[in-house]
Amino acid sequence: MEKIFREYGEERFSRRIANRIGKVRRGRRIETTGQLVQIIKQSIPAAALRQKLHPATRVFQALRIFVNQELSNLRITLPQAFKILKPGGKMIVISFHSLEDRLVKGFLRDEKAKKELSILTPKPVRPSADEARDNPASRSARLRAAVKLAANN
Repeated sequence: MEKIFREYGEERFSRRIANRIGKVRRGRRIETTGQLVQIIKQSIPAAALRQKLHPATRVFQALRIFVNQELSNLRITLPQAFKILKPGGKMIVISFHSLEDRLVKGFLRDEKAKKELSILTPKPVRPSADEARDNPASRSARLRAAVKLAANN
């Protein structure tokens, strides 16, 4: 669990959280997300509880990414999508966390180095303050775009 929380959730307190979950599970089953949230809150320092991000967000993100194999699916899908794109076609990818964004950025950079595409967004496009306020789910979104070059480029 510690590795999952650290690698997929980039959780600073992954060891503490994983240890606490293990300790609780030895005594009883964790049956609800509410119970897991309480365990997470009890595992981290008080100062971390006052951060803007909910204390359980990264743990739930890590579990979702691990269970759904989101990063391996993205590694498979990006080249497949690019392969079927016609020259002049645009590839636009929206990522919602840094792990996804790193994969997308690396893929685009590698294809650019092979002169297969031209990057349209040197920096990711982020939601405006108004959009993030009106649509909180958009606050972590990063949009990257590229255009596939002709085969003779």
